[in-house]
Formats: sequence, C-alpha cells, structure tokens
Amino acid sequence: MRKLLSLTLLTLATTTAFAGGYRVSIQGQKQLAMGHTGVAIVNSAETAFFNPAGMAFLKDKFNLSVGASALFSKTRFQNSTYNWEASSDNVGTPFNAYATYRVTDWLTAGLAIYTPYGSAVEWDQDWQGSHLVNNIDLKAIFVQPTVSIRIGEKFSIGGGPIYATGAVNFNRNLSRNLTDEDGNRTDLTIDAKGISAWGYTAGFMFNPSDKVRLGFNYRSEITMEARDGEATFSDVPAYAAGTLTNTKFNADLPLPAEVTTGLSYQVTDKWLVAFDYNYALWSAYKSLDVEFQNGLPTSVNPRNYKNSSTYRVGTQYVANDKFTFRAGWYFDQSPVQNGYFAPETPRNDSMGYTGGLTYQVSNKLGIDFSLLYLHFDQIDNSYDYYSDGSSFGGTYKSSVLSPGIGVSYGF
Repeated sequence: MRKLLSLTLLTLATTTAFAGGYRVSIQGQKQLAMGHTGVAIVNSAETAFFNPAGMAFLKDKFNLSVGASALFSKTRFQNSTYNWEASSDNVGTPFNAYATYRVTDWLTAGLAIYTPYGSAVEWDQDWQGSHLVNNIDLKAIFVQPTVSIRIGEKFSIGGGPIYATGAVNFNRNLSRNLTDEDGNRTDLTIDAKGISAWGYTAGFMFNPSDKVRLGFNYRSEITMEARDGEATFSDVPAYAAGTLTNTKFNADLPLPAEVTTGLSYQVTDKWLVAFDYNYALWSAYKSLDVEFQNGLPTSVNPRNYKNSSTYRVGTQYVANDKFTFRAGWYFDQSPVQNGYFAPETPRNDSMGYTGGLTYQVSNKLGIDFSLLYLHFDQIDNSYDYYSDGSSFGGTYKSSVLSPGIGVSYGF
C-alpha cells in the first residue's frame, strides 16, 4: 500500500509539470494575429514580451498594450478495442499587459505581465482513464520588468528578470479498481499554492536596413518549486485508512529554456511580413523527483522529453489610417515521445491559423482583435508508465479556438 501511495503521488506531481509544459502561445493580440511572430517586430508595447530589445525602437515615449482571450479547447478520446469513448471541453482565459516608457534617447524601461503556461482539463469523474487524471487546473503568471538600450541607430539590447508565480489543483483515482465499502472509487487531490521561481530574458535587435529587422531572444529555464503541497484522499476503504492519510509533498516542476530568432521585412510602406523560429529545450526535463513528508521514500519518474521547434510566419497590411489587417500560421512540434502520451494535457504536433485587425480610434488609441484556431494532429498513442506496469491509450483528437481583444495606447 505504501508503494501504491508513493507511485500515485509521483504520477500526480509529474502530471502537474506536464501541464506546465503546455505552452499557451497567446501573449499579445497584434502578434498572435500574425502567427505569434514578434521577435523582429516593433509595433506596440507587446515587444516587451517578444523581444525587450525592441522597446528602444518604439516611436512613442509611452506605450501600453492590454489584452485577454477566451480559450475554448476540445479533446475527444476513443479506444475501439474496448469501446471506450470520452471527451473534455474546457475554457481558459489567458491575459497580458505590457507598458514601456522611454527614459532617455537611448534607454527605455518596460513591464510585462502575462500567462505563458497553464492548463484546465476536466474529464468525467471515474472515466476509463481516471487512474491517470480526472481533472487538472494549473495557473501561472509571469511578471517581467525589462530595460532596453539602444546602441546607435541600428542595434539594441534588452532584458530583465522574470518572476513566476502559480498554483495547481489536480485529481485522479488511485487505481483502476480501488473503492470504499460503498463502491466509491478512491481518489486523491493534490493542491499547491504560492509556487514561485525566478528566471530571466535577454535579446538583441539589429536593423541592417530601413526594410529589414533581425531579432534574437532567450528565456531561461525556470523551475517552479512546489513546497508543502497538500495531498488529500477521499473514499478510502477502512482497511487502508491507516496508510492513505493526508500528507504533504515537495516537487520541482521545470519549464524549459527557449530560444527565438527571426526577421521581418517591410515589403512596402503598408505591407510587412515576418518569420520566427522558436526552439524549446525540453530535453532538460528527464525525470521528476518527489519528496514526501510522511516518511515515504523519494520517487523518481522518467519523462525523457525531447527538444521541440516551432515555425511561425505572419503578415500585416495597413489598409488606411483606421484599419490594419493581420494573418499568420505556425507549426508547433510536441516534446512528448511515444509511450509518454497521457490524457492530462493530450498534446501532439499542431498547426495554428491566426488572423485579426486593429481599429484605430484615434492617433493614440487602437482596439486590437485576434482569432486563433489550433488543430492538433490526430494521434494513437499511450501512457506506458503507470505504477502497476499497465498501459493506457487510444486515439486522441484535439482542437482549440481562441478569440481575443485588446487595446493599444501610445503618446
């Protein structure tokens, strides 16, 4: 029974890290509409996230961009061998706020607040995969003060620290068949609040001509340290009540370092195109060690993620002094290898289709609209590392639709 508890808690904490690895690429309405490109684009305070070096090239002394999106995700699961079917429909609300201020001709300061990681997945309670997950709700907010220094007319550098804070709540059944005396499935909920960590971002921007910008940005690995998390058992059978007692746990949950490079080209005075390449260093996440505070031994669970790439293209067209239109596309590789595919965040390779526009209310104020449709490739895969050695798998189909709105202000 002690082994069962140890492995169960381990799998739950690992799931938390995987959910954190589900990258929410909605960090600005203008740049999202352009395929989430931005490392070599300077058109609003959103550059504080995409490449802080670009803040030095903003034309206005003060810039503010605030936005939010509604994220509607759908996942369908089927295992034709056992005639299993399940679905999960969830809603998220990622948001962002950016501000920049030119202190001197060569120095600009900024602040970025955004939600790059998060997950909300809720399956039916006691479904066929409930021994892996019933539901999960992960929230993470990043706060990033930055500075940008312009060196001449063509080159700038920028960066700053990142403070990450978040919380997680997760529920799953302990096994496929463990119940109390009334037949209720025994489950465990873990809850951790006040998870925090520090990282940093740094980048540069180079403008070799009036039409071309080159950009580079690096975000460091951030390890979210869950300390004194609560583990609560429900519907425990009488014979296990002395073992399956509520306890606390500690776990380190890594978020990978990222490198993004790209370019933008001003084809005409009205037409801009951009390309970004993002490389996420997920290979740093090989396993997760979990320490329990009730005497259970430390558990280690291999994950063996692989590094992954994202390719992004976007375009912007200024139709007139009132309307600017945008569109984009990106291909995002999954870091999850075969045999590690679990239903808490069923992510596979995906393609994102984006569009949007800005309506300029005045020369200072604009309203930004964006729309993202994210299509995940259908996949037939499994999770092969459950504590009893069994495998759970089937066919997953997933998609995301996310409309967004924001405002941009500058003077």
